[in-house]
Amino acid sequence: MSAETFYADLPSLENFLDITDFRNFVSVPQDWLIIVTDIAGSTKAIESGRYKDVNLMGAASIVAILNIAKNIDIPFVFGGDGATILIPPTLLSAVQGALLATRHLAQNEFDFDLRIGIVPVSVVIERHYDVKVAKVKISENYTQAVFTGGGLAYANDLVKNATTADLYRLNNIVGSSQADFSGLECRWQDIPSKYGEIVSLLVMAISDDLVEISSVYKDVLHLIKEIYGEEADLHPVSAEYLNLSFNENKLFKEVKIRSQSGSWLDKEIYLSKIKLANYLGAFFMGFKVKTRDTDWGNYKQSLITATDYKKFDDMLRMVIAGNTLQSEKLTKSLEKLYKEGKLVYGLHISDRAIMTCLVFERNGRQVHFVDGADGGYALAAKAMKSRIKSGFY
Repeated sequence: MSAETFYADLPSLENFLDITDFRNFVSVPQDWLIIVTDIAGSTKAIESGRYKDVNLMGAASIVAILNIAKNIDIPFVFGGDGATILIPPTLLSAVQGALLATRHLAQNEFDFDLRIGIVPVSVVIERHYDVKVAKVKISENYTQAVFTGGGLAYANDLVKNATTADLYRLNNIVGSSQADFSGLECRWQDIPSKYGEIVSLLVMAISDDLVEISSVYKDVLHLIKEIYGEEADLHPVSAEYLNLSFNENKLFKEVKIRSQSGSWLDKEIYLSKIKLANYLGAFFMGFKVKTRDTDWGNYKQSLITATDYKKFDDMLRMVIAGNTLQSEKLTKSLEKLYKEGKLVYGLHISDRAIMTCLVFERNGRQVHFVDGADGGYALAAKAMKSRIKSGFY
């Protein structure tokens, strides 16, 4: 397989539980690069009620790179307040420009400092970590990357650690920078939990033994199924609670990213287009209209099957719908495993989920990033870091 088609050529796993068998993962070529993005000071922004803005900029860094990659299939994972994307070296120059333009947009439109790091896979390998990837078929329209080997976590540390950040942070380069954010949409209302709670969960196994690590993740996935039921029961997005937004303040977040210039008129025109598209979409879905390209009566279900509510990048990440009794049972079980030294975890509970979408084809390629509202993964990560620092295990 060639370097550019490395990821595209990988076979797809059919069952998410297969991620617990590390024989299914393949090492990423050493000349590839790890792109790390995150919002500096995201916790303060979240605490001030701006988590949807934080989410949106994390997604923007992904779509900017995907639009450069075009037909080159590349793996990525969305982390709530940022993202990790792997690219072949042929894309580096164009990706640098797009990421600088994304940082500029984050600063000008959202007053965010978007940190960007680029770490060669070879550097990670030299430090005795690995970057291994597999892909899981989530739906006909979305195949998800999953990672193991510890390399992505190490790359994130290199970018964020003050002693190494200057070596890997992307600094401004001479020349103009631009990015294409086509496909990025933020048009849905917050999605209430069908049972009262949305749990954003992070779980990381602790062991040097791959067999033990595999066993921990299998146990946790079985535990979640035992407590919350099948996928249809625990999925955070349900068609009955999925509604398009007509709130101009919320829709304007997409406008800030997608409008072609900073002019007031251009933004108003784009906002009008979104509102019209939403009115038509609501009408088509409500009356189950079939057009040449899209079966609108089935669109919500197609969207739900293309969500990233469960994923894996050296830790298990899930967004789960449930009730208080279930989350209490989950917390009690995880706390026991934590005290036994088998894992660390963090979770955050909200009453609703939020969704940011990358839609490249209405009846085809798309992914919908799902997180818990009011902090989601970011605050779950804060809780996890607190447990790691305590050294209890």
